[in-house]
Amino acid sequence: MKRCLLTLALSAAAAAQSQPAAPALQFPANPDAFYHLGPDSLPQDGVPKGEIRGPFTLPSNAYPGTQHTYWVYVPKQYDPKEPASLMIFQDGQAYLAPEGDLRAFNVLDNLIYRRELPVMIAVFINPGRRPDQPEPNPHEWGDRTTNRPTEYNTLDDKYARVVCDELMPAIYKEYNISKDRERHGIGGSSSGAIAAFTVAWQRTDQFSKVLSTVGSFTNIRGGNQYPDIIRKSEKKPIRIFLQDGRNDNRALSPDGSRYDPARDWFLQNTRMVQALTEKGYDVNYVFGIGKHGQKQGGAIFPEMMRWLWRDHGFSTDPRDTVERSFRDR
Repeated sequence: MKRCLLTLALSAAAAAQSQPAAPALQFPANPDAFYHLGPDSLPQDGVPKGEIRGPFTLPSNAYPGTQHTYWVYVPKQYDPKEPASLMIFQDGQAYLAPEGDLRAFNVLDNLIYRRELPVMIAVFINPGRRPDQPEPNPHEWGDRTTNRPTEYNTLDDKYARVVCDELMPAIYKEYNISKDRERHGIGGSSSGAIAAFTVAWQRTDQFSKVLSTVGSFTNIRGGNQYPDIIRKSEKKPIRIFLQDGRNDNRALSPDGSRYDPARDWFLQNTRMVQALTEKGYDVNYVFGIGKHGQKQGGAIFPEMMRWLWRDHGFSTDPRDTVERSFRDR
């Protein structure tokens, strides 16, 4: 009897070993291939060009021993006598890269000129780093070399202090920025997107608009808790536009046998939309086919900005020739 059982066990093991492995899941070769920058993201003839000033260095009290590098976009139409609106972008180097996927400076030039955005000062701030650490760049955004993981992915108020209590006072000293929170927006990509949301969530006295592309609302440092936090909290005066792709990081092994929903970028972005919608937030979203990057986000970045800033004011007087002309000064 024991010999029969042993024979059966050996036969079963051999049969199991002879079974083919589970086939690897198949995905599109390049889901980002159909996303391209449009004319709003490219230089246009006749459009006044803003100035990029910097880099500047900002020592941090919120994270002692670190400093933040930032740049300031000043549109040609900026008049120090008139308060300007403000938009702050995390991972500033990515939004400024001349050959990058976002090219925010071109978008701002074009949309301000056509009165689709208000006259706006934009600040592009990089993650904090020690003086001996390298500056983030298009190939290494700083996750392995700077304070980016701690600053951007943690749900406390430290990074909000960097933006609101360290960066903004420095900007106010140099430029005439409106103090109206309705004229302040903040945005970012990936971990920079959850950082932007956290700043607005922590400091609704300062920010009313959030732009998020491929936001890391995942369990890096508890970001997947946000949908529950949103549902349990009183509704806050925040408008938010989220973008993500079905081929973002999905926390799925190649053969589909292992899956961690808390680390699924696309799932967690859909959960954010559901929670925000249930609470009645002014929320917009686009879910495409792309990967974890800025290809789709860059392609729709002009439209995201138009939607976020759609209430910046206008005149319906047909005799208002200023309103009906390009904003060239």
